[in-house]
Amino acid sequence: MGTPGGFAYDAGEHGIVTITHHGRPAGTLRGTAAARFLAAVARGDDQQLLMARVTGNYKHGNERRAREHPRNRGR
Repeated sequence: MGTPGGFAYDAGEHGIVTITHHGRPAGTLRGTAAARFLAAVARGDDQQLLMARVTGNYKHGNERRAREHPRNRGR
């Protein structure tokens, strides 16, 4: 729980990277952003986490604080 999943990417022609989430388009990277993404993948970084960050589909840090708020305790 808490780890991103369901992402896939396709490095197509002309340096364009298409990212999908559970088969649906989630983002497209071009130019420098695509090159940085592919370099990070080549370094061995966690691909699922990278794709989650690039698409904006990841926790921003406030979820843990919200879970600890008095009105949300016991949920």
